[in-house]
Amino acid sequence: MGLLDGKRLLITGVITDASLAFHAAKLAQEQGAQVVLTGFGRMRLVERIAQRLPEPAPVVELDVSDQAQLDSLVERVSPHLVELSGGDDPKLDGVLHSIGFAPASCLGEGAFLNAPWEDVATTIQVSAYSFKSLSTALLPLLGPGSSIVGMDFDNRQAWPAYDWMGVAKSTLESVTRYLARDLGPKGIRVNLCAAGPVRTMAAKSIPGFAAFEDAWDGRAPLGWDVNDPVPVAKTVCALMSDWLPVTTGSMVWADGGFHAIGV
Repeated sequence: MGLLDGKRLLITGVITDASLAFHAAKLAQEQGAQVVLTGFGRMRLVERIAQRLPEPAPVVELDVSDQAQLDSLVERVSPHLVELSGGDDPKLDGVLHSIGFAPASCLGEGAFLNAPWEDVATTIQVSAYSFKSLSTALLPLLGPGSSIVGMDFDNRQAWPAYDWMGVAKSTLESVTRYLARDLGPKGIRVNLCAAGPVRTMAAKSIPGFAAFEDAWDGRAPLGWDVNDPVPVAKTVCALMSDWLPVTTGSMVWADGGFHAIGV
């Protein structure tokens, strides 16, 4: 019996098979879940990646900055949920928000002082506000016991080169608490998985990412392997499961304990 037997999950943010979202989807299927993916932009690539899962997953297009796509999301996802379940009840048990984007002007040396508001606004909308907009768009499919999980990078301190994406992650952490407040009465949990650095396409877009890699393994009490996404995927699946029934509004660290240790 798997940890996620019978669960139906929507997983966003799969770009390549190195994506954290891909590994979360793979492990979720291995633990008994049925998965629908969303993709943006290079849909043919996402569809090919979806075929590499243990069970090929359906893919729907989603640009979280496009209100029309958000408004039609339930309509477009529901047939896949019905087909996967073999029934007529399009219900979602879990959602993974693994979406973030910052224009180049918002990352790297000098970015914080010089990035224009238009680019900062894009960063915050896509990387933080979309957690709320995705959650509310899917509310008709969610109910008691459902779990919404976002991917985070702990931003309680300033990081080299992370700049406006760091501000967006702080916003995401606050959004999580307010979503947990408002969705809790509906029986819906909302949490973040704060991952340590893993070599993904998103990580490669961060100038100076090597500085994170170099620091992490030496300071994390449990050690850290930037090439191994599985521990993070396991944490996501645990948050999606029924084994954390009263955990909400929380940031759950999957970082080897780095966050707990000083210099």
